[in-house]
Amino acid sequence: MSTLPTLASSGLAAAQARLDASANNIANVATPSYRREDVVQSTRATGGVDASLRQLDPQGDQGASSSQLTQDVVNQQVALYNFQSQVLTLKTEGSMVGSLLDCTA
Repeated sequence: MSTLPTLASSGLAAAQARLDASANNIANVATPSYRREDVVQSTRATGGVDASLRQLDPQGDQGASSSQLTQDVVNQQVALYNFQSQVLTLKTEGSMVGSLLDCTA
């Protein structure tokens, strides 16, 4: 299997984890004692990334601050850009393989 699809699929999974965590944080902003979620990414030795979910300290009665909500919205935008870049990587790899096949055919 080619390295580019592996890298792109791990990037897509990481972007999905980031989107899920931020959406969950926004949906539960008014839930008492909700523990906010964050995604930690680490590089794989074989290439690509691993994304793991971690829970942060409970919010208590004060709820989330506006800066935390702003960060969640920013995280959603980052996830969108990550999705777009990984799909572009897959499209580019597909066109490169198609060009290679055209040259050798």
